[in-house]
Amino acid sequence: MDAAPEVQETGNLSATIYEWLQSLVVAWVVCLLIFVFGVRQIGVDGRSMVPTLHHQDRIIVSNVLYEPERGDVVVLTNKEFMTKPIVKRVIAVGGDTVDIDYDAGYVILNGSPIDEPYINERMLPRLSGVDFPLTVPEDFILVMGDNRNNSSDGRVFGPVDKREVLGRVYVVAWPVSNWKVVT
Repeated sequence: MDAAPEVQETGNLSATIYEWLQSLVVAWVVCLLIFVFGVRQIGVDGRSMVPTLHHQDRIIVSNVLYEPERGDVVVLTNKEFMTKPIVKRVIAVGGDTVDIDYDAGYVILNGSPIDEPYINERMLPRLSGVDFPLTVPEDFILVMGDNRNNSSDGRVFGPVDKREVLGRVYVVAWPVSNWKVVT
């Protein structure tokens, strides 16, 4: 009579192991799909986004149901003027008019200076490939680095098609000492 409970426990153990393995496989597939289609992890290369992001930070980016807005930090690519994805901040969207007052060191958006507490230092005059004031075409954005004096950005290459945005940066994931939600 003692043998029957052991058989039943072995059967339960096998079923439990099978359920755990099934759950792990499903979780792995779901994570894979999320990271392939919805969320990406990208490394920051360079210092154009200091103090918001630093060289070699690992960031979490998503493009799920995302539409670029002013102030967002985004990752974008364009084979014409960059060899790999870059990280910049959206300054203006389609229909906005942007001007730069290099004497005062600030950006003017639709006639008003914008408050930019995230920039590294006062913007200095520089040679630019773009003439300002500039009206951003519909379905385009204008981006700049937070470290304006060390950034090749929309002042050099102009507005970027929104379709070239890989996604919005949400979190600095690595190194742990730099972990933060990106705003």
